[in-house]
Amino acid sequence: MKIAMVGSGYVGLVSGACFADFGHDVVCIDKDTTKIERLRQGKMPIYEPGLDALVEGNVKAGRLSFTSDLGEGIKGAQAIFIAVGTPSRRGDGHADLSFVHAVAREVGKCLTNDAVVVTKSTVPVGTGDEVERIIAAGGTPYRFAVVSNPEFLREGAAIGDFKRPDRIVIGAEDDFAREVMREVYRPLFLNESPILFTSRRSSELIKYAANAFLATKITFINEMADLCEKVGADVQDVARGIGMDKRIGGKFLHAGPGYGGSCFPKDTLALLKTAEDFESPVRIVEAVVKANESRKRAMGRKVLDALGGADAARGKKVAMLGLTFKPNTDDMRDSPAIAIAQTLADAGVSIAAYDPEGMEQARPLMPQVTMCDSPYAAIEGADATVIVTEWDAFRALDLARVKCLARAPVLVDLRNIYKPEFVRAAGFEFVSVGRV
Repeated sequence: MKIAMVGSGYVGLVSGACFADFGHDVVCIDKDTTKIERLRQGKMPIYEPGLDALVEGNVKAGRLSFTSDLGEGIKGAQAIFIAVGTPSRRGDGHADLSFVHAVAREVGKCLTNDAVVVTKSTVPVGTGDEVERIIAAGGTPYRFAVVSNPEFLREGAAIGDFKRPDRIVIGAEDDFAREVMREVYRPLFLNESPILFTSRRSSELIKYAANAFLATKITFINEMADLCEKVGADVQDVARGIGMDKRIGGKFLHAGPGYGGSCFPKDTLALLKTAEDFESPVRIVEAVVKANESRKRAMGRKVLDALGGADAARGKKVAMLGLTFKPNTDDMRDSPAIAIAQTLADAGVSIAAYDPEGMEQARPLMPQVTMCDSPYAAIEGADATVIVTEWDAFRALDLARVKCLARAPVLVDLRNIYKPEFVRAAGFEFVSVGRV
């Protein structure tokens, strides 16, 4: 089967490469000619473990190609995926659908055969109806159907998530669309991956509801961490204790500085706006969004407290280890590190930082931060060392070396990757989240 993937960003490139690895003939399309040329040269626009090798192998096998010409790219494709960005619209928080609509208009003009148009981008309920209307308005004489097929990929583990999914959700309104989508996902169907067929609107809402629920779990355990600090409990024990309940589960119960990234912040906001438009408020999600934003600044204040308070912190230096919103990605979107650094800078603290993959993306977002070429270079002369992102590279720091290089032996672990007794035995003042 020929598949066209319109949009060669994170979702489009990973999905396209994985479909090609299943044996489909895939063309990835992007209007950014520089990106397309770099992809042809084997240069990835994002950091995702294993993606470069996956792309290279399928390009060599002739199953994966790249173009900036949408008309040429969709020619003969039986499935055309829309995988362009839907960022929060500036000013009101609604999902910006301008890129999705632009693709729909082009597809309506350029179709050369019957095809299923698949919305892979995360979009509000009802977007499929509008995409269908826009394509029909283009006057195409060919049969087409519009399907919702949301992605559930975790950055840093996207290839595994695509090939071994918890579920595949397909929102389709007719048998033609369902049959084409069964063929698209036939390799996973044979592996007994669960495929859930729903209405198009249900599928669109599933994506937002899933992300909002996961964001709620994160925010819940963060608030429990604050309570643990007050009452003398250990949040990791609490998380294990409730996570062993199969009705709750242990995933996304890791206390930390709040959620960030490309999905949770914009998707929770978009869900709030959808609920507002339909006069059906989602108060829990409202509270989650508000609590998460407060959380990031609160973590900055936690660091200031470790420095002796806001007044005493002025003129001191902090080493920030990790900048991306999570490990194994270079994504800085809505990373807690941004708010933490701003809180410290506002208090007159100088900041040196190191991240294995995210410093190039962080520089324009964090001009007040000095980027270093190693964790130990950042730590040199620091009054406190702060672990912001739980990269593996930070899990076994040479604490003797840290103590020697730093001005003060203060370690603030915002991801709880170290045991308090171990760090304190090494002669450090130690601060973590939800533990005493």
